[in-house]
Amino acid sequence: MNDQLLSIESAAALLREAQQSGKPVAPIKDRLRQADIQTAYAIQEQNTQYALSQGRRLVGRKIGLTSPVVQAQLGVDQPDFGMLFADMAVGENTPVQLSGLIQPKVEAEIALVIGKDLNHERHTYADIIGATEYALAAIEIVDSRIVDWKISITDTVADNASSALFVLGSQPVLLKDFSLTECDMSMMHNNVQVSVGKGAACLGNPLNAAVWLADVMVQCGRPLTAGSIILTGALGPMVAVSSAGTYSVSIDGLGTVNTVFE
Repeated sequence: MNDQLLSIESAAALLREAQQSGKPVAPIKDRLRQADIQTAYAIQEQNTQYALSQGRRLVGRKIGLTSPVVQAQLGVDQPDFGMLFADMAVGENTPVQLSGLIQPKVEAEIALVIGKDLNHERHTYADIIGATEYALAAIEIVDSRIVDWKISITDTVADNASSALFVLGSQPVLLKDFSLTECDMSMMHNNVQVSVGKGAACLGNPLNAAVWLADVMVQCGRPLTAGSIILTGALGPMVAVSSAGTYSVSIDGLGTVNTVFE
């Protein structure tokens, strides 16, 4: 039986194969020798190291599980994180091929672009505000290499927090020029509203998510550096992408960002 269990290395390879083939795999949690969150992050780190060895450029992080409801569903009491690489960035209105994704969903987020290294053991709002060059409206395209999104916290963390692609808006805004908590968000699909939310939906304040991430990345030995992009977390319910079309996200004070699926 133990011979059939996945090691950290074999689990990482399995997820890479699923990504490359476009064929999702069964949940890995029950096939790991130890299925805790530390093991899940070790699997993620294995694939991060592999990506870097292939010449991919690390440009930031995404924060997931910022909704208390979703945390409760997965039985956790904190967010999770995944890595963002340059080749995951999609230009606004640049066609995204549905055939290149497995089971995509979209969510609206506030992105922060950091201008200073964040390397303190414990960060404050002041640290994050002082280090943030500007904010952008963003769309995260999430995907899962786990069949039918049957994920536990172990599955999603190991799978790079179920990340796929991201789209940044092109209207940089200083934090002092809009409200991180009071800004309203609306997502449209082909002019039909499919999701609404507010800045405060992200852990009460997107800065809470950013502080958490900055602290955790120092603990992990991968502190956020100048130029890093932070996707702070969803402002409203994610939406499954079932057909081609345009998704448009508007966030008060941050403008609009669009992505097109073909």
